[in-house]
Amino acid sequence: MAFKTRITEMLGIEHPIVQGGMQSVGYAELASAVSNAGGLGILTALTQPTPAALAAEIERCRAMTDKPFGVNLTVFPTINAPDYKAYAQAIIDGGVKIVETAGTQAVREIWEMLKPHGVTILHKCTAVRHALSAERAGCDIISIDGFECAGHPGEDDIPGLILIPAAADKVKIPMLASGGFGDGRGLVAALSLGAEGINMGTRFCATVEAPIHDNVKQAYVENDERGSFLIFRSLKNTARVGKSAVSEEVVRRLAVPDATFADVAELVNGKAGRELLESGDLSKGVFWAGMVQGLIHDIPTCKQLIDRIIAEADAIVDQRLASLRA
Repeated sequence: MAFKTRITEMLGIEHPIVQGGMQSVGYAELASAVSNAGGLGILTALTQPTPAALAAEIERCRAMTDKPFGVNLTVFPTINAPDYKAYAQAIIDGGVKIVETAGTQAVREIWEMLKPHGVTILHKCTAVRHALSAERAGCDIISIDGFECAGHPGEDDIPGLILIPAAADKVKIPMLASGGFGDGRGLVAALSLGAEGINMGTRFCATVEAPIHDNVKQAYVENDERGSFLIFRSLKNTARVGKSAVSEEVVRRLAVPDATFADVAELVNGKAGRELLESGDLSKGVFWAGMVQGLIHDIPTCKQLIDRIIAEADAIVDQRLASLRA
């Protein structure tokens, strides 16, 4: 049976499962496979080198699925910023009606461009206060990211078991739970905690359709729940990456007093990360990975994964939980 929530109704999807946008991973192959399986697939705008390339990728994804899909547009604090508004215009021109955003408050300028075109804004936050601010500013869905997540978990270190219900107590708009989700148990837990769906990143990387090298997918399988490092803590830009010799070296270098980003730049830059994902050579850079690696034991298709999650969740609700009632 399907789980019907405000998320499924608002996004027009069968199952309350969203594939978050991921740099150098969110291509049409993965997004269309997730959407075809009943979830919401998401392209990553800045994975494309230009707005024109994004426009082409949107059309390529549309040719691969007739189901809803979205685009992620993250606004980074950077000196040489891309032309975010041009990317947003490509999204508008491409007729995309769902956009996942993250990053600095400057993202609200992008919302102002998108909203008049009937675009649903799904915004990722790592704190309740940020979620409430985004809600007041007019976004439609909150994705609340717990400390377990890959990528940037913020600086508060609040795990999902606390963060999700704390946000649900205050946020009125629909909310996705993100960070640490990979199976039916997680979906039921998220719904129980007050979310109306889950957002998965790392788990979708370990699927057949994920456009990354099999060596990287196997690393997700082989790593356990301890298989990640927090880097950039001393720089107040904490990021969670997969455990490897390279990420261990990054941690070592940044542990030195007065260490700066320049001390690890060649190990963590985007070019190195892309080369790693394409070549499968784990010595080339770092790769994003969450604690959910401890729950990843195989590399299914997106359809197999989503079908399994829903079947597991159904069984928990209909059998295990029902049997516990006196």
